[in-house]
Amino acid sequence: MPPSLPRPLLLASIGNPPPAYTNTLHSAGHTLLAALHDHLHYPPFAKSRAHANGLLSVGELYTFWQSPALMNLSGPVVAAAWKTFLKAQEGEDARRRARLVVLHDELEADLGQLKIRDGGSGGVGLKGHNGLKSILGAFGGRADFLWRVGVGIGPRPESRDSEIVARFVMRRMGKGEVGRVENGVRGLSRWLVGVREGE
Repeated sequence: MPPSLPRPLLLASIGNPPPAYTNTLHSAGHTLLAALHDHLHYPPFAKSRAHANGLLSVGELYTFWQSPALMNLSGPVVAAAWKTFLKAQEGEDARRRARLVVLHDELEADLGQLKIRDGGSGGVGLKGHNGLKSILGAFGGRADFLWRVGVGIGPRPESRDSEIVARFVMRRMGKGEVGRVENGVRGLSRWLVGVREGE
């Protein structure tokens, strides 16, 4: 039996659009995607109208895409980018094996810690994350082709007051904090190798 071809992967980060929100805690997914992009020396990001006006970089192993939308409105643009990505795959088998990997902030994990979940499990593990809820809503509530990579931005505030939490996640990270998020590249890279090979 011939070996399986590598799995096509679209790595999509969600957050709030730069430059106003660059390196805020809520946009930690963008920060991690950019770090992996630089680590792999991929081509510069460029705006792609075909991919919902997001920033696109296509390399040998992965396709990187950064959402242009506000976090809470992530669903429609992610769904549109995924549709375009699938159309570009050659053959039904490649489209069947393709996976969408969404990078997002994770309030319930310590800064820089990665939490990886199968996104096809309905609303499990969303923890009130409106960006992820928007994405699952755009895909009809389930998405068996989706993986979620949460990068920790905690510890979260002790208060559960929505205004206090909102101010916390919109805070811009310091240089050391950005570095801790970027260090997640190593663990993310190892995991992606397995996903790409179909493990």
